[in-house]
Amino acid sequence: MSIPGSRIRKIRRQQQQTQQQIADACGCTKGLLSKIESGACQPALATLTKIAHALGVSAAALLDEQQMSTTVYTSSDALHTTTWPRTDMGYAYYAFAASRTNKRMQPFLITAERGQVTPHGLSHTGDEFIYMLAGEMTYRVGDQTYYLRPGDSLYFDALDMHDLTPITSHVTYLAIFTLPE
Repeated sequence: MSIPGSRIRKIRRQQQQTQQQIADACGCTKGLLSKIESGACQPALATLTKIAHALGVSAAALLDEQQMSTTVYTSSDALHTTTWPRTDMGYAYYAFAASRTNKRMQPFLITAERGQVTPHGLSHTGDEFIYMLAGEMTYRVGDQTYYLRPGDSLYFDALDMHDLTPITSHVTYLAIFTLPE
């Protein structure tokens, strides 16, 4: 079972909510929520954010049981991509400071491979900031598509439908989500 899946199940059961109630609240199917809870699939970050909101917790609370409210240091050694969760949408991510409680933002390091990302539209509450580190990709926000190279960035309302398409074989970017209050 995945960490997010087991945390979702645990928090949902503590709140005495059914899978159907949470699925309805976050706009996904009960079947998808069941697969996430069992670890059969890894949710997209937007879906994870919606589930967290439906449970009344931060996405970080679903990613790490070791919650703390102090400075969180991440060494570069922690960023080995082979250990990152890979979503069913085809990208992998590392959640910085997942154990930090009461955050107003959640930074992620995201990698994607050309031909591996399933075309999909994402939408979630809050704002989002994207900063390109390596590779090139297109990133669609609403009706506008942006061509991003290292050093380029986007800041947008995350409720606007958005998605990415890697142009080079491999892309890496920093994504920062603001969390709902």
